[in-house]
Amino acid sequence: MEQFFKLKAHGTTVRTEVMAGITTFMTMAYILAVNPGILSAAGMPAGGVFTATALASAIATICMALLANLPVALAPGMGLNAFFAFSVVLGMGYSWQLALTAVFLEGILFIILSLFNVREAIVKSIPTNIKKAVAVGIGLFIAFIGMQNAGIIVKNDATLVALGAISKGPALVALIGLILSGVLLAFRVKGALLIGILGTTIIGIPFGVTSVPQNWNPISMPAAPLFLQFQFDKVFTFDFFIVFFTFLFVDIFDTIGTLVGITTQAKLINEKGEIPRVKQALLSDAIGTVVGATLGTSTVTSYIESASGVAEGGRTGLTSLVTGLLFLLALFLSPLFLLVPSAATAPALILVGLFMMAPVKDIDLTDFTEAIPAFLTIIMMPLTYSIAEGLVFGILSYIFLKALTGKFKDITIVTWIVGILFVLKHLLG
Repeated sequence: MEQFFKLKAHGTTVRTEVMAGITTFMTMAYILAVNPGILSAAGMPAGGVFTATALASAIATICMALLANLPVALAPGMGLNAFFAFSVVLGMGYSWQLALTAVFLEGILFIILSLFNVREAIVKSIPTNIKKAVAVGIGLFIAFIGMQNAGIIVKNDATLVALGAISKGPALVALIGLILSGVLLAFRVKGALLIGILGTTIIGIPFGVTSVPQNWNPISMPAAPLFLQFQFDKVFTFDFFIVFFTFLFVDIFDTIGTLVGITTQAKLINEKGEIPRVKQALLSDAIGTVVGATLGTSTVTSYIESASGVAEGGRTGLTSLVTGLLFLLALFLSPLFLLVPSAATAPALILVGLFMMAPVKDIDLTDFTEAIPAFLTIIMMPLTYSIAEGLVFGILSYIFLKALTGKFKDITIVTWIVGILFVLKHLLG
């Protein structure tokens, strides 16, 4: 363990990494329930999607552990699965097999781009202040997701969002869990977030939030995955290109944003603002997407919930290895993991949002050509519900402000290219 993951060099221990890996898994295990629910709306068998979700998440996360030695977990991406089911299949009328084909081809292209360092160059093109802003933006985004999952924040037709019914149900349980986790953190209890998740799950039982079925059995055999369900007859149409390009764009910049945010929080970025072993990290993501499509699920991407494991002290690939192995275990223990309600994971996500605010103090707010792009990056992530769109606003405003104030030397060639791609994406979209 020490030799392979270099634990001492990263200031961590096996126990810390294992706790971090479990915490990451617990905060993102909801994908095992949510992904089959979303993709089954497109006509895909829920059992097969569950198996594909667990296997693809496990394989991609273990690749991240062994190839990149980073504490980042992967799974089918939220948002991308909704685009897959509701836009491509139900909206455009394509079969889910054709949508899987688009995901598969996107993954193949990602592998090629990763091997030729194209995605690595994109990561390096992001200005330092925007990289810091990404971490903060993801923090606000993940806290918003937590509050939304628990019903603390709800939809409102007049104001878009509003306060939910916090005196009962999931919102009340989540707030109790938030206080519990906060007290544990104040006393510097190791594994505070994980203990908070487990404690909140138990607290949820008398409130009716944690549902334990009668004759409940924690062990079940997985269904067969949807292996090699591809359809290549429409891949040369313009509509297919739009689908393919959207998958490609969102995945590239969601993954880059997540990697930047999590490695910044974990203090793994070097003095030049570079992510260690970023090529291997991006390759792991690409492999996960190909494997996921082959098994029968939507695009696999890096998860912002990995920040919960980093907050518990996870610094190496051992954290990811533990998370990946738990996804394999989940194949046979799905009733146990699906018992944890979103109200129990919400406090961890909210507190991770707090932890990820730290880089804001290092952002240069005196130079408005730096401060405005950083601010737009931060604010647009939760407001657009997208890491990728936060980067779009940050980088495009950076290019415009630098160019219009004569600071052309601050804009690299790759940053110009990325900006053009952002403009094209919105013109085509």
